[in-house]
Amino acid sequence: QVQLVESGGGLVQAGGSLRLSCATSGRTFSTNIMGWFRQAPGKEREFVACIAWRGGITNYADSVKGRFTISRGNAKKTVYLQMNSLKPEDTAVYYCAGDSSYLPQRESAEYDYWGQGTQVTVSS
Repeated sequence: QVQLVESGGGLVQAGGSLRLSCATSGRTFSTNIMGWFRQAPGKEREFVACIAWRGGITNYADSVKGRFTISRGNAKKTVYLQMNSLKPEDTAVYYCAGDSSYLPQRESAEYDYWGQGTQVTVSS
């Protein structure tokens, strides 16, 4: 099993920044792709960004491209999501996820492991 724990959420004004962290533990060797997803009230969970542990290849949703940056630490321990120029529509619970496949995945159903989520609220 792989355990994922998100942190770094909070309340921020529009135009501000936050950095989310996802700490991994357990059988992390079974994950190859790490992703961030978000879910706003009354909406479906949506893809935000993903990164490959090996090579660092990234993929972003169009809605966050140019504002958010996903990165990884060493030894498959931590994944980050730097969020700049935040907008009220970015308000959601943000989830970290791990996938055992080798190709970047944008579909939540492809991911095997999930964290509990961290709330991000952007005020106007």
